[in-house]
Amino acid sequence: MRVVIAEDSVLLRAGVQSLLADVGIETAAAVSNGDDLLVAVREHQPDLVIADVRMPPTFTDEGIRAAIAARKEVPGLPVLVVSQYVEGSYAVELIGEGTSGVGYLLKERVADVADFLEAVRRVAGGGSAIDPDVVAQMLSRNRDPLEGLTARETEVLGLMAQGLSNAAIAKDLVVTQGAVENHISNIFAKLGLEASRDQNRRIRAVLTYLDSTTVRT
Repeated sequence: MRVVIAEDSVLLRAGVQSLLADVGIETAAAVSNGDDLLVAVREHQPDLVIADVRMPPTFTDEGIRAAIAARKEVPGLPVLVVSQYVEGSYAVELIGEGTSGVGYLLKERVADVADFLEAVRRVAGGGSAIDPDVVAQMLSRNRDPLEGLTARETEVLGLMAQGLSNAAIAKDLVVTQGAVENHISNIFAKLGLEASRDQNRRIRAVLTYLDSTTVRT
């Protein structure tokens, strides 16, 4: 078996390469960015790609995007993503068309070298190896983020989306301003919007509402 490794950490890249070599798996190329991954795939036609998600230059999603692009160039190319992060939309794109020859493992949950090597062989052989946390996050993307809100909370959020202040919402619903503030606090909690200096929770809640209602229609 011949693999191409895409990992920006020199130590991790060398470590994976060493583990594979110990069991007779050849590393055709070990690269540190998405562009070089695509070049290596075209040049070496590997049996498997092992890629991280976040790589240079922006350290966001270059690795998994390159892996998806490689799989499109070489249909059926086995790809094993090994990362600290779950990039939900790209995970759905990578896995959504079928799990044959696809894996997505989380680094902190790979506790046994033998299990990792078994995942490498399984994915290369056309099987799958997907961490349960990845599956859970993929499924959560398909849920309506507003489904946990009460009817009144949804009504309050809808009025927030219209630009009404707390006082205006209270007047419209004929409730106290304190009641509105409690509803809004519950909305933030149910949408998982924690207080942040850098982001306005009210705006984020409204954006979530608008995005959800757009999907429904």
